Amino acid sequence: MATKNFKILGIDTSCDDTCAALLEVNNRQVKILSNVVSSQVKLHQKYGGVYPFLAKREHQKNLSLVFRKAAKDVFDIDLIGVTSGPGLEPCLWQGINFAQNLSEKFEIPIVPVNHVEAHILANFIDGFPKSIKSIKFPVVCLVVSGGHTGLILMKDIGKYKLIGETRDDAAGECFDKVARILDLSYPGGPAIAAAAAKLQITNYKLQITLPRPMINQKNYDFSFSGLKTAVLYNYRTQPEKIRKSKKYVRAMCSETQQAVIDVLIRKTLKAARDYKVKSIILGGGVAANEELRKQFKKKAEVFVPSKVFCTDNAAMVALTAFFHRSDNFKSIKAESNLRI
Repeated sequence: MATKNFKILGIDTSCDDTCAALLEVNNRQVKILSNVVSSQVKLHQKYGGVYPFLAKREHQKNLSLVFRKAAKDVFDIDLIGVTSGPGLEPCLWQGINFAQNLSEKFEIPIVPVNHVEAHILANFIDGFPKSIKSIKFPVVCLVVSGGHTGLILMKDIGKYKLIGETRDDAAGECFDKVARILDLSYPGGPAIAAAAAKLQITNYKLQITLPRPMINQKNYDFSFSGLKTAVLYNYRTQPEKIRKSKKYVRAMCSETQQAVIDVLIRKTLKAARDYKVKSIILGGGVAANEELRKQFKKKAEVFVPSKVFCTDNAAMVALTAFFHRSDNFKSIKAESNLRI
């Protein structure tokens, strides 16, 4: 660990949030000096998802503003970390170009950051460095968001093996598509969770049963495209009066959410048993889902970041850059399909 106060600027433009954060790290703690997120959610709601070139344009407008708000009056930055992938390539380049300009202008070292690894290492922000000592390696990591659903075996920081991933839609992507079918708002995950929480079970006769794709297969892969299709077929068979009712929408949201949770938990626990790991950690925007967190904790001891560090943010990018500060990077380029 560092013996001095080490200041790291993090920048993330992997999708539709323009993020910048400033961390101060030493051998005793991580101090978050700022963590700024400029959201584009309202801008993309009419599309039911992120429109990449519109997101790129907004990043161009917002980066300088977000940086100034995050950096404040701090001029002694020791390191810059910037997300290089995976993500939307037009968006990634905005953050990379901005970070490289800062690096060259002020002669500050720069580190490219893997967005998936950053979601994993977000678990170490709270309670650093005790958090590192609490999480015993090897670890199974479930990273689950709008763009990613995968299981990663982590032997140490920087040592990863991808053991399972989605073969089609990510879990968060499935939520977005189901929300669109049900005429709910974007992003779909929070909208579905909110509707599911309002379902009243008492004297409610409407029964909806959805598949749990690949839940009993011996591998660690996922598939959520078929779940979305099952929702669509069920929705189309209902009379207009039923499918537009609050009861139907809430029941469908509850069953969709539970189907996703069942698969995520079953696959993760199987991987944990098979690999004889000592810890399970979660990361990604879907890990902010309250029902997922609650049900996971009933099944196993799991580590999960504070909700603010589950969704896209630059604090996790800055901390990941800190862990890789000694690595030798020759160049930085956007890699939309970067693997861990």
